[in-house]
Amino acid sequence: MKTKIYGTFGPACASEEILIKMIECGLTGMRLNLSHSSLRDSKSYVEAYQCACEKCGVKPQILIDMQGPELRIGRVKLEKEVQLGETVTFGEDGIDIPQQLFNSVEIGDEILVDDGKMLLKVISKDSKKVKAKVLRGGILKSHKSIKIVGKNVTMPVLTEHDIQNIKEAKTYGVTALMQPFVLCGEELVQVKEILNQSNANDIKIFAKIENQMGVSNLDCIVPEADVIIIARGDLGNDMPLWELPRVQKKIEEVCEKYQKPYIVVTQMLASMEQNPVPTRAEVSDIFHAVMHGAWGVMVTGETAVGKYPVEVIRYLANTAKEAEDYGTENV
Repeated sequence: MKTKIYGTFGPACASEEILIKMIECGLTGMRLNLSHSSLRDSKSYVEAYQCACEKCGVKPQILIDMQGPELRIGRVKLEKEVQLGETVTFGEDGIDIPQQLFNSVEIGDEILVDDGKMLLKVISKDSKKVKAKVLRGGILKSHKSIKIVGKNVTMPVLTEHDIQNIKEAKTYGVTALMQPFVLCGEELVQVKEILNQSNANDIKIFAKIENQMGVSNLDCIVPEADVIIIARGDLGNDMPLWELPRVQKKIEEVCEKYQKPYIVVTQMLASMEQNPVPTRAEVSDIFHAVMHGAWGVMVTGETAVGKYPVEVIRYLANTAKEAEDYGTENV
């Protein structure tokens, strides 16, 4: 099988036994989300996967997903459901947000939280706090993504947390780094320099395209990356959703022009977080991603916290193989 099949670490697939079954179903490698944790915190996940790979006779592939320039809210003392019409306070006496975002937000701006699950509108702002009215509710949790609709807020390419993880990456057998919200090729040059300084220059760079600026600058980003990731979660927050398939196709075409491998990710099998069988639309999405030339496909919450991590990989790998077989038959 040619298509790379990636899962994501989490409590649902923490055991060596589950990971062995996932590998047997076609798993290529695992993503480790370091937005909220470190490599040290995740040692048990990594070791369980490495042992599973050894028993299955395959080489471990570990992808670390960095914090990077993604904006996130601070700690929420008490997780709660916020409903339509409620007011949420950011800043003093409320939820911490990055200073760069606080400086950029204005009255009337719309704010997306947790990959767009929640939508709020700013109704007031002073020097210490921002108040926003809930337009689309959800459960407010710590460290979830936050974005001002239609605005790009400049952040450091890598955080101190990221740099510390890079310094330890070789020790944990990391094979690739996933750089979020890539806006230009120069950012990847900076990442390469930090990898070189950490004696980790053999670690591959997977560039995540997550907003329209990244799409606009593909011609300078793609040559600097080892692999492109079409990260449809945040990318879909940066435009009306009906535009997303066209933008995905555009990224695919640029990757094809440069002969650069790419991975499609986000909600590939989202329904399987709760259900043992996917929707027809999901398997069709996977099939067409591979048919159009995807080098790899990846799931996130489906294996990290879902109820059926092994079945997720089975459906992902088998559907990808169907697309490969169809392509071979019709050459």
